[in-house]
Amino acid sequence: MQNRLVTLPPLDALRGFVAAARRMSITAAADDLCLTQSAVSRQIQALEERLGTPLFTRRNRAIALTPAGEQLFQLASPWMDKLLDLADTLRQDRRVRPVTVSASIGVASLWMLPRLGEFQAAHPHIDVRVATSNRLLDLERDGVDLAIRYSPASPATQGGLKLFDEVVAPVASPALAASAFRKPAALLEQVLLDLDERVGPWLHWEYWLKAQGLEQTPARRPKGRLHFNQYDQLINAAAGGHGVALGRLPLLLPMLRDGTLAARLDLSLQVDDYRYWLMEAPGQQRAEVAAFRDWLIEQAAQTAQDLAQALAGAA
Repeated sequence: MQNRLVTLPPLDALRGFVAAARRMSITAAADDLCLTQSAVSRQIQALEERLGTPLFTRRNRAIALTPAGEQLFQLASPWMDKLLDLADTLRQDRRVRPVTVSASIGVASLWMLPRLGEFQAAHPHIDVRVATSNRLLDLERDGVDLAIRYSPASPATQGGLKLFDEVVAPVASPALAASAFRKPAALLEQVLLDLDERVGPWLHWEYWLKAQGLEQTPARRPKGRLHFNQYDQLINAAAGGHGVALGRLPLLLPMLRDGTLAARLDLSLQVDDYRYWLMEAPGQQRAEVAAFRDWLIEQAAQTAQDLAQALAGAA
C-alpha cells in the first residue's frame, strides 16, 4: 500500500498559498515570507498542479479564492498556526533556563561577582541570573535555584551547606593603614566607617573597640563617623581612603590580595555564631544548577583555605 504521506503537498507550497490567501496579495505574501513575488507565484502554481485544481482566480492584478482554495485555506491556515505554536514551544523547552542565585548585596558584589567570570569561561552555555536582596527569599516561591545566606544555624538554614565562617578585622586603604594600624589606639584618630544595618554587633565599631579595650570616652573619640546602609558601599569608601571599616575578611580576600585594601589581621575577631550557608531549592536540580552549585562549593573551599593561611601568617 502506498504511503499517503508521500502524496501530501510540499510545506513550502502550502506556506506560500496560506500567506497569499491571508493577504489576498501575492506581493504582500512575498514580503511576509522574505521571498520574491515570482517565487511565491511558482509555489502556488506548483500546489495547483499537485492538487489538479486552481486555488485562486486572477483578474485585474487582484486574486480571489476559488471554492477549492477556500476549502484548503480553512483547513491549512489554522493547522499552520498550531504547527508554529508547537515549534515555538519545543524551541523554548530546549533553551537552557538561567540559573538564579540569590545573595545579599554585599556578598554578591564583593565575593561572588569578582569570581563569576571564571565560571562563565568554563561554562559559556550556562546563563546566570544574580538576584541581590538583603531580605530572606523563599526559594520555591520566588523562583530561586540557589541562595547564599548569612545567619546562625537555624530552621532557615536546615538542609543548607556551610560555606565558610565569619572573621572580622579593621581594613583601610594601604595609604591610610600606614597610620591607622600602627597601634590599636590609632584607630581613634581616624574616621570610622559604620554600617547602619543591624546584622550583628561585630560589624559595628562599638563592639569591636570594646573587645580591644578601646572604649570611647568624651576625651577619646574617633575623628569622625560615616554611616552606610549597604556593606559594599562601606567597603568602597574604605578602599577610596575615606576611613577605616570593619572588614568581613572572607568577602575581601581578593581586595587584600591585590592591594586595594590592607587589614589588621592580628586583631581579627572570629564570629562564632554567624556563618555563610548555601541553600538549594527543593526538588531535583537541573544539570546547570548542579554545575553552578558545585562551582560555588569549590570557591567557598578555596576561600576558607586562603583565609586560614592569611590568619596563620598574621599569627
